[in-house]
Amino acid sequence: MCDAYLMFSHRKQGTMVLSSLDKIIHLQKNTANIRNICVLAHVDHGKTTLADCLISSNGIISSRLAGKLRYMDSREDEQVRGITMKSSAISLHYTTGNEEYLINLIDSPGHVDFSSEVSTAVRICDGCIIVVDAVEGVCPQTQAVLRQAWLENIRPVLVINKIDRLIVELKFSPQEAYAHLKNILEQINALTGTLFTSKVLEERADRETESRVNPSSEPGEQVYDWSAGLEDTDDSHLYFSPDQGNVVFTSAVDGWGFGVEHFAKIYSQKIGIKKEVLLKTLWGDYSINMKAKKIVKAKGKKPLFVQLILENIWSLYDAVLKKDREKIDKIVTSLGLKIGAREARHSDPKVQINAICSQWLPISHAVLAMVCQKLPSPLDMAAERVERLLCAGSQAFDSLPPETQALKAAFMKCGSEDTDPVIIFVSKMFAVDAKALPQNRPRLLTQEEIAQRRERARQRHAEKLAATQGQAPAEPPQDGSAPETSPKGEQPKGDEPRVESAALRSPPQDGDGQESFVAFARVFSGVARRGKRIFVLGPKYSPVEFLRRVPLGFNTPLEDLPPIPHMACCTLENLYLLMGRELEDLEEVPPGNVLGIGGLQDFVLKSATLCSVLSCPPFIPLSFEATPIVRVAVEPKHPSEMPQLVKGMKLLNQADPCVQVLIQETGEHVLVTAGEVHLQRCLDDLTERFAKIQISVSEPIIPFRETITKPPKVDMVNEEIGKQQKVAVIHQTKEDQSKIPEGVQVDADGLITMTTPNKLATLSVRALPLPEEVTQILEENSDLIRSLEQLTSSVNEGRDAQMIHQKTQEKIREFKGKLEQYLTGRKWRNTVDQIWSFGPRKCGPNILVNKSEDFQNSVWTGPAIKASKEASRYRDLGNSIVSGFQLATLSGPMCEEPLMGVCFVLERWDLSKLEEQGSGGRHGQEQRDVAQDAQREGEACAGGGEQPGLPDGGSEPSEKTSQKGEPSPTDCYGPFSGQLIATMKEACRYALQVKPQRLMAAMYTCDIMATGDVLGRVYAVLSKREGRVLQEEMKEGTDVFTVKAVLPVAESFGFADEIRKRTSGLASPQLLFSHWEVVPSDPFWVPTTEEEYLHFGEKADSENQARKYMNAVRKRKGLSVEEKIVEHAEKQRTLSKNK
Repeated sequence: MCDAYLMFSHRKQGTMVLSSLDKIIHLQKNTANIRNICVLAHVDHGKTTLADCLISSNGIISSRLAGKLRYMDSREDEQVRGITMKSSAISLHYTTGNEEYLINLIDSPGHVDFSSEVSTAVRICDGCIIVVDAVEGVCPQTQAVLRQAWLENIRPVLVINKIDRLIVELKFSPQEAYAHLKNILEQINALTGTLFTSKVLEERADRETESRVNPSSEPGEQVYDWSAGLEDTDDSHLYFSPDQGNVVFTSAVDGWGFGVEHFAKIYSQKIGIKKEVLLKTLWGDYSINMKAKKIVKAKGKKPLFVQLILENIWSLYDAVLKKDREKIDKIVTSLGLKIGAREARHSDPKVQINAICSQWLPISHAVLAMVCQKLPSPLDMAAERVERLLCAGSQAFDSLPPETQALKAAFMKCGSEDTDPVIIFVSKMFAVDAKALPQNRPRLLTQEEIAQRRERARQRHAEKLAATQGQAPAEPPQDGSAPETSPKGEQPKGDEPRVESAALRSPPQDGDGQESFVAFARVFSGVARRGKRIFVLGPKYSPVEFLRRVPLGFNTPLEDLPPIPHMACCTLENLYLLMGRELEDLEEVPPGNVLGIGGLQDFVLKSATLCSVLSCPPFIPLSFEATPIVRVAVEPKHPSEMPQLVKGMKLLNQADPCVQVLIQETGEHVLVTAGEVHLQRCLDDLTERFAKIQISVSEPIIPFRETITKPPKVDMVNEEIGKQQKVAVIHQTKEDQSKIPEGVQVDADGLITMTTPNKLATLSVRALPLPEEVTQILEENSDLIRSLEQLTSSVNEGRDAQMIHQKTQEKIREFKGKLEQYLTGRKWRNTVDQIWSFGPRKCGPNILVNKSEDFQNSVWTGPAIKASKEASRYRDLGNSIVSGFQLATLSGPMCEEPLMGVCFVLERWDLSKLEEQGSGGRHGQEQRDVAQDAQREGEACAGGGEQPGLPDGGSEPSEKTSQKGEPSPTDCYGPFSGQLIATMKEACRYALQVKPQRLMAAMYTCDIMATGDVLGRVYAVLSKREGRVLQEEMKEGTDVFTVKAVLPVAESFGFADEIRKRTSGLASPQLLFSHWEVVPSDPFWVPTTEEEYLHFGEKADSENQARKYMNAVRKRKGLSVEEKIVEHAEKQRTLSKNK
């Protein structure tokens, strides 16, 4: 065994140095040797410990504290919880051979609640380190971060961490460990393969689309073969394999790590086999014939990776854990290491292992060498990534102005000349205490200042002596004043002491615990200099729109620019080097570097693009994995502190990339967060940093949706409906709920017919449930629907429609095709062509279909009207119908929550009476009838005061109302358009109420990793909270089970804490918002048949989940709730019985 160790004694490794600020500033100018990387992983897989090891290599922290200090977790709650909650950056210096590298390392959170922080980190990096726990393997968040890296087109390398757990916890043999590691690699490569396949197929579909739009090839060539794209594309560079050098095996907590290249170099000298051959064969089913010094492929035998690498590491652990003093000394001597006396005598074996391994296989060298060799510099940015960053929305790069397309070269070149455009992307704003800013920090005194202070102290001492001897001086010295730290706390007077205090502490106006915002950014092109004027582009800024507004083009002088929407101009006030918990002042930052920018809080809310040329479009928005879903209302404990709360919430909104701050119609201030942990962090920040007041927090506001379903075939006791014997209904709950007022006609099949209050228009509306697939399509394409509605409205209003790109038109056609695919059958015939609007907010998952014969209007083509003279009237009134539909879908009848998956069909829209009234005196009799109707209504509305004016003045005012939309002075019901809105809204609500109504609950997907012995408790907690297990599988080679379940958001509060308590911390869930699901029970159900009475009892007071949810929402909103306050009042206990 000792011989094997002798091989490792000869090594040449990169050196780590404690870098000065000047050195880092010098390295920033060499763009080719910069690496911008982030560390991504599932929660608790060792990202921050790995970052500690890399930081300790630069001497910023002690190597003994690496893994314990968690240097990048600077927040108190991060240290308490033991998880990272924000992404933070640090610059490291690494030297290998003659090359010096600057590595901008960003540590990111692994908890699903903070996945938005991962998005902000990934955008400003060129590569990433994916860390995977050797025991747990690929977890849900590993898949999520790999997908995020893939979407941003950055190159990953793999670190398989916690190898020591295979030895110490699982007690694997080297052979078993090799098989386990191989399995993990296969899992992660399978995931990469899936992402790659989907990308290739997407590109192929795009090419097919283009060939359909521009048919250049002959029909005979159009053979549709999906596999062709996959076979032609080389994907070998994408996969992780130790022989390619993009995988490192580590134990960050023990401070060691290695890649196979390190061992290939050593063994090539010892055995005499070429390094290149060893590099290819150290990983895989290869074994060595030592006599012939040949490597042969052999499946059954011991692989080289086990024989030459793992067995040596296992042997070292075995010796240290068994405290075999002799063997340890032999290993240390053979490796040529020097172990300190303190470590050698230490009783904790972990300390000894760390002392030996961190010298033998330093983790920082293994990881940073891989980063420098395998990850790209800013100069190697892919052209595809540049094009994606510049193409916001559904634009194609070719459709951008030529000046914008020319910026691609500046990105690729990373030019630092004065002529190069300065382009900076701010991915987030983060708050720091104003005292921590470099300009406010206490500075060290110079030698001259120290000498002056010494002189003043001598003078004061002399004065004191003179005073005690009764010989006080006639006048005080010129620069005399109370000492700065006088016992009586006197204020300094005079000029010099003021200078003195300024030298010791920051200016009071900046240092009183205020929060200052720093932008987390990266320079993509040009040099960012302090004091430079720069444009801040909002996400809606468009260079095309700029050219339309400014005829002189992009070279217009700043003074001549008119106000441009979504664009502001500012000055780069302070530039900072981000060093974990510290910030350092910089004068300028060359391209390709990560930096902090001060003074942008008034210009940037969360993220923005900064550039020196107006031809640059804003970068595409960041894509967040987690959707904010948890809402709470906050208010100050003392109402007088409301202004501080409002200010604090504005600051919180700016400081957190994912949080949303809303003021609801009720006046409540609402926080919307991604989960419980995120919510707690936001509330802590609000009370301690931003508002600094005590606040009251409501119970979480659970979002629901309302929908309708097909009538059920069986009742609550699974009896076929219609066959049972009906009994008298005691409870009238359902009848009361669905009571339709007089004057509203209801057909047997649910068609509602309503007339406007002035009897001039009649509407017939029917509600139908949409198929689930259609609802899903509508949800996924909300952005496309929004742009489609904007286009249709601009056509309707006669404005010039914005030129829509070919790709967008194709997407709209594809979207329409998908809808037609699912809306089939007699009931849905021609429905897609007749879609008039989507709702709520014109982009939601409900549709309005117009089947009226008098007026055809489609969201795809715009209005098509029979008689052109009626065009404006129908169009104005049509807008009222759509507005009524939007209001109806925004708040349903059950508990005023938005609707989802409902199709409203406008069957009939009768305006004949309005037309008759508008035609003057030709139809006098009909007009009088209408007038009498209106008169009768007028008596009810206005008390009979204005009846005489109605018949005479009815004709002219109604003409005005219908054509110009002005209110009729004699019509007591207000403008006719308003009556139409109200009637349409009520008709939609009644159409819903005659159908079986259901609530839809928001659902989380819940991923839980637990050992077999606590699995039963996990299932118990899930079933108690209405959860449903989808799948359960065992991790190969371990006793860990992965449980995938769905859980209603309404039941998720306290779920993570409860599951940890019940399983003694052995199971921890990850909750991510997934979808909306119909709550199966009917909220208005009451027993109506004999079987139901027998089963549920007369009161039917067993738990109805949907009714419980509905009543809770109604109570919160102040709506009426039908429930008894006191039951069985006659059973009160009296005092006499208690005696």
